[in-house]
Amino acid sequence: MLLSHFQEDLIEAGCDEAGRGCLAGPVFAAAVIFPKEYYNPILNDSKKLSEKKRMELRPIIERDALAFAVKPVSPQEIDKINIHNASYKAMHLALDALHIRPELLLIDGNRFIPYPNVAHQCIIKGDGKYLSIAAASILAKTYRDDYMTELGKEFPHYDWATNKGYPTVKHRNTVLELGFTPHHRKTFTVSKPQLTLF
Repeated sequence: MLLSHFQEDLIEAGCDEAGRGCLAGPVFAAAVIFPKEYYNPILNDSKKLSEKKRMELRPIIERDALAFAVKPVSPQEIDKINIHNASYKAMHLALDALHIRPELLLIDGNRFIPYPNVAHQCIIKGDGKYLSIAAASILAKTYRDDYMTELGKEFPHYDWATNKGYPTVKHRNTVLELGFTPHHRKTFTVSKPQLTLF
């Protein structure tokens, strides 16, 4: 069972991102503040849930959260500042948009660029440990998936409705055949099975 909070006294916001390893589209990040003793037995790391279950949970998260926000950073910005910095920038933008100011940030992963005047705690695999981070992972993932599905209607050959911009064999082969769209990350290589940076 996931934990409702890291400590007792401070207002916590869980933060996570989606789309870090994609060839195309923005990276999205979310921040979620739940009531201190929040409980939801179904909520889990977005990667452990089906697409259907994630979509079912999204309105529940948005209803139950004291505050939440989801923000993207564009492929152009990713190419300028790199995917790691872009992921942290998206988290900062989501935190900026919260109408409640958190006092402690729970960050999924082992690194973070500090948010001004707010302490943070990096938690490896935090989306499988804390409800607020799991909720942030679900919001970031579902908002990004919706975005890529809509974008895919303009560029059907790249199969974004299915792969959501991730480097599947079909996606890579289509890029090699037809080239980049304006929504591709130009600093990412597509010729190898494993995504690497130039």
